[in-house]
Amino acid sequence: MNLEKFRNHYLKKVDEISVAYINTLNLADILKESILYSYTAGGKRIRPLLLLATLNAFNVDVLKGIHTASALEFIHTSSLIHDDLPAMDNDDYRRGKLTNHKVYGEATAVLAGDALLINALQLITRDQSLPDNIKISLIETLTTCSGANGMIGGQQLDIENEDRVLDLEMLKKIDQHKTGKLLEFALVGGGIIANQKKTVLSILKEASYHIGIAFQIKDDILDVIGNKTIIGKPINSDEKNNKYTYVRLLGLEQSKQHLQDHYEKALNLIHHLNINSHLIEEIFKLIIERDK
Repeated sequence: MNLEKFRNHYLKKVDEISVAYINTLNLADILKESILYSYTAGGKRIRPLLLLATLNAFNVDVLKGIHTASALEFIHTSSLIHDDLPAMDNDDYRRGKLTNHKVYGEATAVLAGDALLINALQLITRDQSLPDNIKISLIETLTTCSGANGMIGGQQLDIENEDRVLDLEMLKKIDQHKTGKLLEFALVGGGIIANQKKTVLSILKEASYHIGIAFQIKDDILDVIGNKTIIGKPINSDEKNNKYTYVRLLGLEQSKQHLQDHYEKALNLIHHLNINSHLIEEIFKLIIERDK
């Protein structure tokens, strides 16, 4: 199965599980509407796609990862809602639509993001296809990747370093956490469901670091040379917000080379595993060649 067919088939199931779960929640209509507004706003679904592709690479039933992939997209969507808030990036548009707080107000947007972040874990606990020890390991890893030592910690580092001149080491530290940690869970979480050894999980983690850096460099490049209509949000927002980026630090051409270097390192690590990795490789290629 090629990536397009794989994506269409399995991501449809992820979204069906997600929306059905949200609709079972007993909460105020406006909060449910706010959650669904951001979750169904589109997006590339790269993280859940990568998790499911990892299961495929280890010849494990991909359906065993649907709930976990849904949980991962919940947390990613939560981070986007919170990132767009006036206290954070103060963005008005996301995926070509008004950001959540512009439609529902800041308070409801905060709560929608909180609900997605917390309820993601319940999606995993309710998965009847996985044994309890695997679910515990997934939740442990997901909370590490998304919490204070992961994505949220990276966001704080980003805030603390606004208006500062950064070196490459600090820039990578921020992006490894803010962007890379959910990609780490996509690969490592897939490995956990596939019941892989720690040595394999370590290689997946290292590969995620490199593709995470490549992902962020591509974002920085698109912010300079991307198409606003395709991206779905204003370009040059990093410069307007005085954010230090790879393009600002290295220049456009050197940033492109840096992206290629990290992409190739990620590929080499995946090749080292000798698995059926063609879908993972296609997703890595999608990450560095995307136009939004």
